[in-house]
Amino acid sequence: MKPQVTIQELQQLIKELVLSQKETEKLFKETDRKFRETDRKINKTIHLFESQWGKFVESLVNGNLIYILRSKGIDVHDTTQRRKGEHNGRQFEFDIIAKNGSEIVIVEVKSTLNVQAVKDFLDELSLVRGWLEEYKDFKLYGAVAFLTADEESPLFSERQGLFVIKATGDSAILVNKDDFRPKEW
Repeated sequence: MKPQVTIQELQQLIKELVLSQKETEKLFKETDRKFRETDRKINKTIHLFESQWGKFVESLVNGNLIYILRSKGIDVHDTTQRRKGEHNGRQFEFDIIAKNGSEIVIVEVKSTLNVQAVKDFLDELSLVRGWLEEYKDFKLYGAVAFLTADEESPLFSERQGLFVIKATGDSAILVNKDDFRPKEW
């Protein structure tokens, strides 16, 4: 014979179940909040690492850039790093600009170069004269620099007329073919 449950006992069990569900929901919300906070901290750490890594690669490239460009007949005198601006609501940033009185070379630096990054940079190069009006009458060249690259991106970059620079142990080297001629934008 089964014991009989009274309505009062059933009501009490339902109340306890509702309370338990509310506590479980509260725990889920707190766990979700902690996961979101952890994700935020991880993303912040990744961004900091990538930013510092990017600055490291920039410094490797920048240290040898004038020599590299002069070896290709572009007699630049100085460089500027991280030129930022905004034009018609669009933000831009150029990692390195090497220049003299009549020529500039804009260098996009990536820790890992891929074809999409090159395509994005080519789009930006086409807009430079409008963004940096002080260089509108200069000969404009582009370059990509990297620490590592996917297989096709250096050759793709060269075919687009870009200087291709690889960061090495303590400096950088030009990896274009000997007969390479850069495109003027």
